[in-house]
Amino acid sequence: MRRDTRLLKALAWSVAVTAGVLGAWLVATAALVQSTFTADEAAAAAALLDPRLALLVLAVLLLAGAMMAIAHRIYHHFVAPPARLLEQARVLLETNAETTLQAQGNAEVRGLAETLNALVAQREQLRSEIGQRVAEGSRRVEQERSRLAALMSELTQSVVVCNLDGRVLLYNNRARLQFKALSDAPALAGGAELIGLGRSIYTVFDRQLVAHALENIQQRLQRGAATPSAQFVTVTKSGQLLRAVMAPVREGEAAEAPLGGFVLMLDNITRDYERDSAQDQLLQGLTEGSRASLGNLQAAVEVLDEPGLDEATRERFLAVVRDEAQAMARRIQEMAARSTQEVKTRWPLEDMLGADLVAAALRRIEAVCGVRTGTQEVDATLWLKVDSFALLQALAYLGRRLVDEFEVRALTLRLQPSSGRAQLDLIWSGQAMSTETVMSWESEPMRFGSEVSPLSVRDVMQRHGGEFWFERDRVRHQAFFRCLLPLAEGARDVEDLNAAALRHASRPEYYDFDLFRASESQHALDDRRLAELSYTVFDTETTGLDPAVDQIIQIGAARLVNGKLLRQEGFEQLVDPQRSLPAAGIAIHGIQPEMVRGQPTIARVLPAFHTFVGDTVLVAHNAAFDMRFLQLAEARSGVVFDQPVLDTLLLSAVVHPNQDSHRLEAIAERFGITVIGRHTALGDAIVTAEVFLKLIPLLAAMGIQTLGQAREAAQKTYYARLKY
Repeated sequence: MRRDTRLLKALAWSVAVTAGVLGAWLVATAALVQSTFTADEAAAAAALLDPRLALLVLAVLLLAGAMMAIAHRIYHHFVAPPARLLEQARVLLETNAETTLQAQGNAEVRGLAETLNALVAQREQLRSEIGQRVAEGSRRVEQERSRLAALMSELTQSVVVCNLDGRVLLYNNRARLQFKALSDAPALAGGAELIGLGRSIYTVFDRQLVAHALENIQQRLQRGAATPSAQFVTVTKSGQLLRAVMAPVREGEAAEAPLGGFVLMLDNITRDYERDSAQDQLLQGLTEGSRASLGNLQAAVEVLDEPGLDEATRERFLAVVRDEAQAMARRIQEMAARSTQEVKTRWPLEDMLGADLVAAALRRIEAVCGVRTGTQEVDATLWLKVDSFALLQALAYLGRRLVDEFEVRALTLRLQPSSGRAQLDLIWSGQAMSTETVMSWESEPMRFGSEVSPLSVRDVMQRHGGEFWFERDRVRHQAFFRCLLPLAEGARDVEDLNAAALRHASRPEYYDFDLFRASESQHALDDRRLAELSYTVFDTETTGLDPAVDQIIQIGAARLVNGKLLRQEGFEQLVDPQRSLPAAGIAIHGIQPEMVRGQPTIARVLPAFHTFVGDTVLVAHNAAFDMRFLQLAEARSGVVFDQPVLDTLLLSAVVHPNQDSHRLEAIAERFGITVIGRHTALGDAIVTAEVFLKLIPLLAAMGIQTLGQAREAAQKTYYARLKY
C-alpha cells in the first residue's frame, strides 16, 4: 500500500510538472509574439483570440487528461504487475507454498512468470531428491523416538519432561489424565487442561519448591553423584497430594555437561495418605484401648489373687476381666475386618487375555495340588477384566481342597462366553459334593498350608462382580465349579490391543525436544522472536456482527508451540447465548438452536478458555472483531484477556500490500493451504494458525523479527483503522 502511494505520487508529480512546463512555454511564446505586435495588431489579435480562449483552455485540459490516462495505463500495465509478481515470488521463496505464479500485464512480465515457474519446478525436484536423502538419514532418529513413545505409553506412572524454565516439552497420556483430574477449572471443551507443550509446570507446582529440588540435584552433581534425584510432596490447588521424583536431563553425554532440564515422575498419593491415616488411627485406637484394657485386666487379676476374697467381689472382678477381654476382641476384630477390606480393594482389575489366565491357572494348580491338568473348549478371543492374582489363588485353593478331601487326580479348565460375561469352569471327575460343603469352601478364608489369606472365594467373586456355584454334569459323569467373570471392553487379539494402545490415548505424541532451547527468562516478551513464542490461535462464531447486541455461540482455538501446530491440544466449546439465533447466521456457521440450548453460558466458558490461553500470545484473523466480543463478556466471567494480540489480516497487509484481498480464504489460497471446516470456530482457528506459520518467515525477510516489531508494523496498515 505504501509502495502504491509513492508510485501514484511520483506519476502525479510527473504529470503536474509536464503540464506546468507546457503551460509556461505557451505563456512565454504568447508573450514573445505579443511584444512584436503594434497597437493595432495587438487589438486585432485580442479581438480574434477572445472568443477562442475557452477552446484553448479545453485543449490544455484534454492534453493533461490524456497524459494522466497514459500514466495510469503505464502504472497498471508496467508497474503493478511486476510488484504483484514479486510478492507472489517471495511467498514461494519464503514459505515453500505449492502454488504457481499467475502474472498479468505485458508479455515480458508473463514470460518472467513462466520462467520463475520453471525455476520453482526445478527447485521442487531438487528439494524432493534432498528430502528423500534426509528421510533416509533421519529414519533412525524417528525409530528412536518411536521406541521412546512406546516405552512411555507402557508406563503406569505420570512422566513430564521440562526445560530449565519449567516449560513442558514431553508428557505421556497418564500425565495428561492426571493433570486433568487435578484441575480446578470447569470441565469444558474436554477439560481446560493444565498441561500442554510449552506450558509452565508452575501452574501446578510452586516455583520455589521445584527450584529447591533442582538446587539439591546440582549440588549432588558437583559432588560427583552419577544419577542424583530429588523427591518432594506438594498439595495442588484442588487439594490433591502429589509425590514427585525429579531427575536431571543433561545437554550432552559428558559428565560435566550442563543441565538442560529435568524429568518429573508423579504419583497421586491422596488415597494412599488417607488410607495410611485411617490405618494409623485404627492402630492408635487399638494400642491405646488395649493399654487401658490390659491395665484393668492386670489390676483385676492382682485382686483375684488375694486370699480370702469374698464371692461377690470375686464375681465383680471376673466381670471386669470378661468385659475388658470382650472389648479387646471387638477392637481386634474391627481392625482385622478393615484390613481384610483393604486387601479386597487394593488391586485394580486389569485386562487380560482369557487364554493367558487359563495357562497361568494350570501352572499354579499343578504347583500347589500336584495333579494332572488340562483344558477343553478355551475361547482364545476372550479378554477378561480380572484381578489375576486373587483369581489364581481361588482356583488353586479349590483344587487343593478337591485333592485333599475328595482325592481328585485330574483337573480341567474350560473358558467360554456366556451372555455378555465369561464362564470359567474348574472340572473334575469324582464323588458327589453336598451344598453345605460348597458353601463352607466358598465362605471360609482361603488356606494354603500354614498360610491363611484374608480373602474367601466369595470375596474374590464379589471383587469381580461375578458369581460362583457348583454344578454336576451327569451325562459326562463330571462336576465343576463355575465362575462368571466380567469381559474387557471388546474382544481383541493381542496385536490389535497393542496397536490401539500405541495409536491412541496412551501413546505420548506430546513431545517437542526443541523446547530445550527456549529461555523465556532472558528476554522481555516484545523483544522475543516470533518463531520462539507460544501462541493460542482462536476464532469465535457469533449470533451476528454487532458486538454490542450479539453474543458468542462458539469458541475454538489451537495452540502453536515452537513453530508447530498442536492439533491434539485444541479447545472447542459451544456456548448458550440465551437468545434466538438469526436464520442468516445459521446459514453461515451451521449451528442450530438445539445445538446450543443447554450448553454452558459465556460466564462459565470464558474462564476455561482463559485457563487454556495461559501466558501465550493471542492470534486471530480480523482480531478486532473477536477481541471486542471477548472484552464485552469479561465483566460477566470475571477474567481479563490482557495477552498480546496479533492479527493475520493486518500481517497479511504488511507482507502483501499489493494484493487485492486479505480475506482468510484468499490468503490460504495464496499459501496453498487447504481450507477444511470453514465457518466453524475450530476450523477457522486451524486455518488461521497455518496462515500465521506461513507469515512468520515472510515477516522475517522484511526485517520484522520480534513480537514488538510485528505489532508496530500491523498498526501502520490501513486495516488497523477498523474498530468494532
